[in-house]
Amino acid sequence: MNKQQAWYKQFWPWFLIILPLCAVLASFNLLYLAIDNKDSLVSEDYYKDGKAINMDLKKIKQAKQLGMQFELLVDDNEVTITQHGGESYLAALSVEFFHPTIEKRDFGQIVTADGDKAYRIELATPIAGAWEVRLEGFDRTWRIQKRLEIKDDSQYWLN
Repeated sequence: MNKQQAWYKQFWPWFLIILPLCAVLASFNLLYLAIDNKDSLVSEDYYKDGKAINMDLKKIKQAKQLGMQFELLVDDNEVTITQHGGESYLAALSVEFFHPTIEKRDFGQIVTADGDKAYRIELATPIAGAWEVRLEGFDRTWRIQKRLEIKDDSQYWLN
């Protein structure tokens, strides 16, 4: 007589168990990724952010009224900013670079003009890709900001 094998020695029960088990493991993996990579771009106080945007718009209008215009040169590990328009500004300049999706890559620095009336920033690593660049006077009365697609050895105008 033909003796039947135990269920755990057959192929089909294991095949039917492994399919849902893979789905469960994948869902745990996705849950871990969702918890580990929280969205840092969400604001907790939208009203306060809206008021801040209105103040930013006033600063941007002020920069346009003053005719402020800057040239940004990106070369390897250095960013050079030179003024080409508006009233001569030699005070410290607040320069900030914001990455659109990765908050950890954002950086900013307060720089002063050198003898050539240029502001220089030494970079730890070269920057490339999409960036929001913000220049602001030390007295915080004007601001220039622009979204740029930065490439190495390139020139950009901020006005």
